[in-house]
Amino acid sequence: MSDAAVEIEVIQSITQMGAADWDACACPEAADGGAPDDPFTTYRFLSALEESDSVGSGTGWQPQYLVARADGELIAVAPLYVKSHSQGEYIFDHNWAHAYENAGGRYYPKLQVAVPFTPATGRRLLAKPEYREKGQAALIQGAVQLAANNEVSSLHVTFCTEEEADAGAQMGLMSRVSQQFHWVNNDYATFDDFLASLSSRKRKNIRKERQQANNFGGTIRALTGDEIQPEHWDAFWQFYQDTGARKWGTPYLRREFFDHVQESMRDDVILVLAERDGIAVAGALNFIGRSALYGRYWGCTEHHPSLHFEICYYRAIDAAIERGLDRVEAGAQGEHKLARGYLPVTTHSLHWVGDAGFSDAIERFIVAEREAIEQDIEILTDYGPFKKIEVEEQQ
Repeated sequence: MSDAAVEIEVIQSITQMGAADWDACACPEAADGGAPDDPFTTYRFLSALEESDSVGSGTGWQPQYLVARADGELIAVAPLYVKSHSQGEYIFDHNWAHAYENAGGRYYPKLQVAVPFTPATGRRLLAKPEYREKGQAALIQGAVQLAANNEVSSLHVTFCTEEEADAGAQMGLMSRVSQQFHWVNNDYATFDDFLASLSSRKRKNIRKERQQANNFGGTIRALTGDEIQPEHWDAFWQFYQDTGARKWGTPYLRREFFDHVQESMRDDVILVLAERDGIAVAGALNFIGRSALYGRYWGCTEHHPSLHFEICYYRAIDAAIERGLDRVEAGAQGEHKLARGYLPVTTHSLHWVGDAGFSDAIERFIVAEREAIEQDIEILTDYGPFKKIEVEEQQ
């Protein structure tokens, strides 16, 4: 490995890189033709966001991708954005922004290394395997320097891996933990095998919910690849708009994004649709990784009891078991997932704040928050639906 100094470049569009170069850093494991570990940092996903104008001018997500080279050789990249708000991030810093601005500062713009609108853990400092440490360090240093040179308030690296969080902390960034709910596949051969691991009451409740959902008056099917047709995306767009309007006021993604997904990622998704009288009335979109299924978007035009649980959680478990995937990540928040076999786990982020006093205050908050989250995870796990191991007394 060369000891040459690393040069950092900022590019405005991922198309300035090209798919082969970007993916050599983002998903080298997919060179064998298999699925990437993280579908969201691939060229095809990030370019779909960009080419559909879901990010860019007027969205509050302005691409400023970082590119690291040593001796002219590409060694690492990072999806960096200039943010003019804190929407679509799911690692919440709204209170930080309010406090900063109440103290007379200007919190926005800020810099964000992230996948827009995507609360899924994965590598964010995308270095080629042989340059992992060198590339990560160069990207962190480059991002901090960019923030300092442009006098922005802060830099954030969200939903990074634990290993990246540790590396960033060693370089002086603040490491923060948050919480999600994931389903873990303990070598289940069938959904019934999973149910057998639950307490009797939880098992009965899930069976009741599944029966109730599947009796909604129509059919539920999971589509992938060429099975997905334009009319399916038209229906799902209606679902997505409804959910986006209720949750965020305005949907983040443009309709064209789903056309790009159909064109370049249809084999990487599972679209679950509930149809009644030949018309789709509810649906959920999942992305397929090498070892995980990522539940991303849900919506409906008709409300039926337990249909949300069936389409979003139970069908995802079915798909993970069928494909031999290790886990299902069902997105941000939602303690209601606990009763359905999704247990709490920690997620990670990194933060740099230019103002020394405010940085100290944030660090104290993060330490206290970490203790609270660790306690919360311990309590929630204990309340999980799985059977408790009991030690029988010897007679």
